[in-house]
Amino acid sequence: GIVGVFGYGGGIVGRYSDVPDRFPGVEHFHTVRVNQPAGLYYSTENLRALMDLWDKYGSGMTNMHGSTGDMILLGTRTENLEPLFWDLTHDLGQDLGGSGSNLRTPSCCLGESRCEWACYDTQDICYALTMHYQDEIHRPAFPYKFKFKFSGCANDCVAAIARSDFAVIGTWKDDIQIDQAAVKEYVAGNYPSNGGSHKDGDWGRFSLKKEVIDLCPTQCMWMEGDELKIDNSECNRCMHCINVMPRALRPGKEKGATICIGSKAPILDGAQFATMVIPFIEVPKENGYENVIDVIERIWDWWMEVGKNRERVGETMQRVGLPTFLSVMEVEPIPQHVKEPRSNPYAFWKEEEVPGGFERDIVEFRKRHAA
Repeated sequence: GIVGVFGYGGGIVGRYSDVPDRFPGVEHFHTVRVNQPAGLYYSTENLRALMDLWDKYGSGMTNMHGSTGDMILLGTRTENLEPLFWDLTHDLGQDLGGSGSNLRTPSCCLGESRCEWACYDTQDICYALTMHYQDEIHRPAFPYKFKFKFSGCANDCVAAIARSDFAVIGTWKDDIQIDQAAVKEYVAGNYPSNGGSHKDGDWGRFSLKKEVIDLCPTQCMWMEGDELKIDNSECNRCMHCINVMPRALRPGKEKGATICIGSKAPILDGAQFATMVIPFIEVPKENGYENVIDVIERIWDWWMEVGKNRERVGETMQRVGLPTFLSVMEVEPIPQHVKEPRSNPYAFWKEEEVPGGFERDIVEFRKRHAA
C-alpha cells in the first residue's frame, strides 16, 4: 500500500500485514526515515528527543543508520504519521529523509571537522545539496532511487564508491607532500606506523619496503639512499602510504574530488562499484557548488529519459555502454576510463567522424573496389 504525509511523496515506507486479523499488533507497521545531520553529529539531547518521539508515536524500535544514511524509525500506524511529522519538523527542527524512486538523503563523512585528510568540506556540500534538492528528496520522479555520498578522501569512510549513484571522493592533483626527516624516524622505529593503531600487536620491526613500497598498487615509490621518492605521475592516490606513515606523508595542496557514478547493491544485475567518470573537479563553496550541480543535472536529464522503471543509473550506463554515457556527459574518454581491453573486433564510427559521412555513391565505391 501507499502511505505518506500531506505534501510529501517520500520519507515514509508503507508496511501492512497480509493477515491483520491474526496479527493485529502489526496491522500497520510503517517505516519512517529521518534526515540525519551531516557527519552524524547528534547531540544527546537530540537523540533523546527522537527516542521520546518514537516512544510516543511508534514502536520504539530504530535502525541507526540505513545504507542511505537516514535514521530509520520502525513501526507505526497510519493515524500517527501526521502528528509525528508535525512534532518532528516543528519541535525538533528535523525533516523526513528520502524514500521511493527519488533522491535519497545525501550523506557524508566527518570531513574537515575531524579529519586531516579531507580534501574538501564534505559536510558543507552535503548540507547545501540537501537544501537545494528538497523537491527531489520528497517527490519521487525518477526511474528508481538515486543516492549522493560525499567522502573527503580516498579512505572513503561512507563507502561512496560501493553504495552511491553519485560518489564525490576527495583527492588531490599535485604531488604528495613528503617530510623526509619523518621518513627517517619511521625507518628508525621512533614513530609507530598507522598512527599507532597496530602498536599492541607483535608485528616485529617496521619495514618501509614490506609495508609501504611493496604494497603500492602502482609501484611508484622507491628509496634513494635514505630518501623516499615518489613518481607522482604514476600514483593513483590510494592513500595507503599516507595511512601507514601519516607524520611523513600528506595529500597534495591542490585539492578537489573525483566523481564516480553508478554503484549499487544487488537488485537486477547484482552489486557493482561506481565508474570513475570525472577524474578531478574542484569543489568550491563560493559558487554554491554549481559545477557539481551541473554534472548531477546532466545525469538526471539523460537518465530520466532513457532509464527503465526500477533501473539505477549504473544499470542504465551498463545497458547503453560507457562510450554513450561519456558522450552524453560531454566528457572526453581517457585511459583511466578503461576497465579492460575490448574483446569486440568491430570499430563503430559516428557519421561526423567519417570524412564525407555515411552517404556514399555505391557505384563509385564499386569502381574503386572492383574484384
